[in-house]
Amino acid sequence: MATIADASSRDRNAAQAVLRACEVLKCFRSESEVVALPDVVDRTSLSRTTAFRLLKSLVQGGLLERVGRGEYRSLVRTRSSRIIRLGFAEQTNSEFSRAVTEGIQRAASAKENIQLVMVNNRYSAAEALRNAEYLIRENVDLVLEFQTHQRVATKIAARFQEANIPVIAIEIPHPGATYFGANNYEAGLIAGRALGRWTKQHWPGGAEQVLLLGLPIAGPLPRLRITGTVDGLRSELPYYDTMSCVHLDGKGSFEQILGVVRKHLSRSKPRRTLVGAVNDPCALAALRAFEEAGCAQLCSVVGQNGTLAARQELRRRGTQLVGSVAYFPERYGEELIRMAVRLLEHKPVPSAVFVAHKLLTPQNVDLLYPLDGTSPVELM
Repeated sequence: MATIADASSRDRNAAQAVLRACEVLKCFRSESEVVALPDVVDRTSLSRTTAFRLLKSLVQGGLLERVGRGEYRSLVRTRSSRIIRLGFAEQTNSEFSRAVTEGIQRAASAKENIQLVMVNNRYSAAEALRNAEYLIRENVDLVLEFQTHQRVATKIAARFQEANIPVIAIEIPHPGATYFGANNYEAGLIAGRALGRWTKQHWPGGAEQVLLLGLPIAGPLPRLRITGTVDGLRSELPYYDTMSCVHLDGKGSFEQILGVVRKHLSRSKPRRTLVGAVNDPCALAALRAFEEAGCAQLCSVVGQNGTLAARQELRRRGTQLVGSVAYFPERYGEELIRMAVRLLEHKPVPSAVFVAHKLLTPQNVDLLYPLDGTSPVELM
């Protein structure tokens, strides 16, 4: 997309400093928006030094006001910008999905020129396909797609590509889409290493069995969480390959997963079992099943996502939940909206953006989430 400065290269009478100042003023998308120096640099592609000098000059000229350290507000009445219609297909009504949805809604509402067109995929491949067609008919500018079923990802991506609508895929990759979400293998490694260290500290005799709860419908990328968990365990427990290893499908609701683990326990002799789960509902369902069977002390469990339910369990005295790898979904919204705007402005965006991960444990959960329901403290 050509800028005023680009056009000025063909006009010898244009004053470059004035044109650059115009680019800075255009950064302010509403009269109330506060823009920091790094955002000015990002939106204009000017150097930090040039942007700072122009901001200072515009403040002295009465066109901007400084409202904080390195933060500015425009005093110029801006012309109304084109409304950007963002389609958002949320995954379902799970705790993790709700946190993502609420974050996106907050970030979008902070932008006066963004309108969200929302649909709910309801954890259904058929519903996700119908929602894709609806968003195409609604003529949205870009889609934030959050759906789990890999088998329809190609169809959904193809329909949006035919309609010339760019897509950001949340957590589950879609062909041709920009990916935003977990670094699944790294998250798995964190979990596996934590589980292995816990085992060495608490079970001197070692573990006897590994129970892995995956999510096959989501495809190979989320499966890397399980692969990483196994590699993490191997790095901590040299005898890992001598243990029996059982893979179970974690598809479905908490109650469905609970039933799967109950069935497994009813058919096997109680043994010291390490449980690696693809997400927190699987981890908590496994923990509940072991408790119901009267053998809670024979399991140690690690989950993924750092959901509120997992954080509450980590606070319970005597829990066998070793930890949960947190993804901080409440932070997704601001970054996703920023990526969407950059894509629509034809600015460079990485093909994959990975979120930060940190292991929540009984020891640090209150440090990272001192008041649940609010944003976590910044990661170090």
